Amino acid sequence: MDESPHESSLTLPLILDEGQHEPASNKVEVESNFHHESAATTSFLKTFFNGLNALSGVGILSVPYALSSGGWLSLILLFAIAASCFYTGLLIKRCMDMDSDIRTYPDIGERAFGNKGRIWLSVVMNIELYLVSTGFLILEGDNLHNIFPGVELEVAGLRIGGKHCFIVVVALIILPTVWLDNLSVLSYVSASGVLASAIILGSILWIGSFDGIGFHQAGSPVNWNGIPTAVSLYAFCYCAHPVFPTLYTSMKNKHQFSNVLLLCFILCTVSYASMAVFGYLMFGSTVQSQITLNLPTRNISSKVAIFTTLVNPISKYALMVTPIVNAAKKKFPSHYSKRFIGLLASTTLVISTVIVAFAIPFFAYLMSLVGAFLSVTGSIVFPCFCYLKLSGNYRRFGCEVLIIGCILLLSAAIIVFGTYTALVEIIGSL
Repeated sequence: MDESPHESSLTLPLILDEGQHEPASNKVEVESNFHHESAATTSFLKTFFNGLNALSGVGILSVPYALSSGGWLSLILLFAIAASCFYTGLLIKRCMDMDSDIRTYPDIGERAFGNKGRIWLSVVMNIELYLVSTGFLILEGDNLHNIFPGVELEVAGLRIGGKHCFIVVVALIILPTVWLDNLSVLSYVSASGVLASAIILGSILWIGSFDGIGFHQAGSPVNWNGIPTAVSLYAFCYCAHPVFPTLYTSMKNKHQFSNVLLLCFILCTVSYASMAVFGYLMFGSTVQSQITLNLPTRNISSKVAIFTTLVNPISKYALMVTPIVNAAKKKFPSHYSKRFIGLLASTTLVISTVIVAFAIPFFAYLMSLVGAFLSVTGSIVFPCFCYLKLSGNYRRFGCEVLIIGCILLLSAAIIVFGTYTALVEIIGSL
């Protein structure tokens, strides 16, 4: 997928209409050649499904831990973040309505702040893609080690045990998928994220209701020390904004986009809040960074939840890192073999994410960092500043500017306190 310096976009996993295949993932797209005019043929229902797929992801596994960290009152912050992200999604639509030439997320940044805006956004999203991909490996290692404790792997005389063993095994399974040039088939597979989230939530409900665990934990009203972690993980659940321009431009009836967005956010927020409440009531303060690690592995319902959790990241990893590989290929002169450079870049990328996954062993810490700094920056702060710049509303004080100011203040608090807390936790775990 070749691209020009002025044509980059950031995307999440989508199921596009026939003839429209975009690399996809649970969380974000970075640099592709989407500047061409795409046929606006997607129906309301299809766009709704695409939006659900974009917002549904591995964040659902950590919301019970987030609620445990912050206490029951932190649910208010979950709803506040959901409302803020919904509003900034509408701001992205308004930015695109101002100029019909805007087709992608980086186009908005370039139109508002020039080439620096495009570059800045691309860097943020590439880093986010990289860290989320690393989080996939940590998630796989944790859950496989929970199912098969005591497994070891010997590579070149080096003995690797525990979850590190499974991280290496999963990386070897994923590696051939990263070598593929055409990932359009995998983009369809990755759309299983919506179904996977529903299956996991249903399995958790079944385990709590019929497998003897129950919903008896009282929990605490609020835990002030854990609020930064809770809010950061909540923010991670809503970092789908880079895909919204693609959804918008693909719609047949663009006037329905706001309604699609509203329905997607309502359904996903209900799903996240339900998982948080049920998980916290089931396991209380003992809930782990991924709720699947708390499940009794002997039960069929637990195995369904865990294996559903395992399949999804494997199918999405390649789609997440493809934009990074494409960006790396562009940095080399044209006389180099793009195929060879792609293989080298993708292999190096997988190896580096394995090393980072070894160094940062706790899934929630990494996702907390991604949510606090990268997700909030890309999905809340960036749309606000771009809208204010393009609309010129920053010159006059009004209700809209007041709302945006409050959102930016909340975002600044999450970035500062959430990032600091996540870094302290990561450094403490090294």
